[in-house]
Amino acid sequence: MGITLFPNNGRDTETLLRKTDLAMYQAKDKGRNSYRFYFSEMNSRVSEWLALDTALHYAPERDELILYYQHKVNLSSNQVAGMEALIRWRHPTLGLVPPLQFIPIAEETGLIISIGNWVLQTACTIEKKWHEAGHQNIQVSVNLSARQFLQEDLVETIEKILTETSFDPHCLELELTESMLQNMDQALLPLQKLFALGIQISIDDFGKGYSSLSYLKQLPITRLKVDQSFVRDIATDPDDAAIVRAIVTMAHHLNLKVTAEGVETGEQLEFLRALECNEIQGYVFSPPLPLEEVTNILIQKKSL
Repeated sequence: MGITLFPNNGRDTETLLRKTDLAMYQAKDKGRNSYRFYFSEMNSRVSEWLALDTALHYAPERDELILYYQHKVNLSSNQVAGMEALIRWRHPTLGLVPPLQFIPIAEETGLIISIGNWVLQTACTIEKKWHEAGHQNIQVSVNLSARQFLQEDLVETIEKILTETSFDPHCLELELTESMLQNMDQALLPLQKLFALGIQISIDDFGKGYSSLSYLKQLPITRLKVDQSFVRDIATDPDDAAIVRAIVTMAHHLNLKVTAEGVETGEQLEFLRALECNEIQGYVFSPPLPLEEVTNILIQKKSL
């Protein structure tokens, strides 16, 4: 909801409604389910939003979208087991635009569907080249947006991309958030079809949402990714340590694999290793990197 006040923000209907719209967009930008009062600084913020929106429409055809990758390391072998493909926008004047700045715009306008398909197609194409170069054990993870997941032709689109890239579906992992699974009836059929293709299903930022845990036994999920907000203080905060321990134990009893996100220190690493967490992802091994640097690490066979 956006709110304007008469006569402070305007004295005619058109002005008041326009400013209410600006306030409403600010409410959406802050996560929806909220309200914002109009204030004058919103004019410049919305102008920036519109400028980014316009530029983002042309970004794919101008080859401004690129992929960065972050390694996932197996804690049993200490070897790279997979990569998470992460979208980046290389704006001609602004430089690298942070995903948190342009992904909400893409979600709002619907561009996220075409951008998400581009990410999936590009990630599979690059991963196929890695496999052909001898790195067959590497799995690629791609994030699905909520709007992508709700598309009626989602499964057909992914099947088409896999066919066009000749990519092994068993080497593809799709990451969803807990909020996308709140409607169990809506989520079950597409996930079953994707799983039947051999695609792995991962729940990203696990523990951060508010979904019922019943989906863990009803949906064909193969992995949980522990949100970095729990990992950050596991070496010093007993509560965070208990939460992570509970997640790993529960997941293993359900025959699910676990990846811990945001691992940055040796203390965090050893704590997770002691819990027999399957994989870690984070700066303790490598930050997200552009394609050339990621490929070099694969060639060098860097280990943890």
